[in-house]
Amino acid sequence: MRAYLTGSSVKDLKVGSWVIPTAEDGTWKTHAVYTEDKLLKIDETLPLVSAATIYVNPCTAYRMLKDFENLKEGSTVIQNGANSAVGQAVIQIAKHFKINTINVIRDRPNVESLKSYLTNLGATHIVVENELRSPLMADIFKSIPKPALAFNCVGGKSAAELMRHMTDKGTVVTYGAMSKQPLMINTGHLIFNDLRIRGFWMTKWKEVHTKEEVEKMLKEITSIIKTGLLKPPTNRMVKLDNFKDAVAKSMESYVTEKQILVME
Repeated sequence: MRAYLTGSSVKDLKVGSWVIPTAEDGTWKTHAVYTEDKLLKIDETLPLVSAATIYVNPCTAYRMLKDFENLKEGSTVIQNGANSAVGQAVIQIAKHFKINTINVIRDRPNVESLKSYLTNLGATHIVVENELRSPLMADIFKSIPKPALAFNCVGGKSAAELMRHMTDKGTVVTYGAMSKQPLMINTGHLIFNDLRIRGFWMTKWKEVHTKEEVEKMLKEITSIIKTGLLKPPTNRMVKLDNFKDAVAKSMESYVTEKQILVME
């Protein structure tokens, strides 16, 4: 969103500033009136798509990497849904912090192309779901430590498979349920491995943290974008009049591009 008019008491914004509204009052609008405290200023030198998508998926990835485990250089994270927008952000931000990622994807007709794409983003290892019970995993752990942190956006058996490969006292963070299946947890992982099961919702994080904390996070994410290490997901720009087409496209199987609605 761009500021078109500013009142005499506005201090940090000017006409033309790029801003994101913090109020949860809907996003499909071309004009709105806000007080300055309800807007976040965005760096105007960012690529437009990066600026438009910075406030949700990159923030989710950043907070999950920062808030649940004390990860150090050389630590490992495992995640399912690795080709999702959050998954791609996890790969890139983790690479920035020199953290290894094991990225689980579903098998599909273009799987090799997807693996190549995620590798170029910085993925350390990429496995399809049926490889989680193969000797490949043992080979992977010859060169990197077992994960202390797992990100689950699928649920069901997929989440259970992540837990099989985690180090003791690790944390599993669920932020989605794409399979619409209940979370499956092996009791032994709780008793003998002392895994922690947590949940995360970016909206709730924003509700309980100050605007200053949000601005600090956005500043750090912006700095990563400017290094070239955090790119937006593959996307398709769609005029708002064609929103039905964008919604239909997003519901197709094995979609890897994000649908971005353009309001003119």
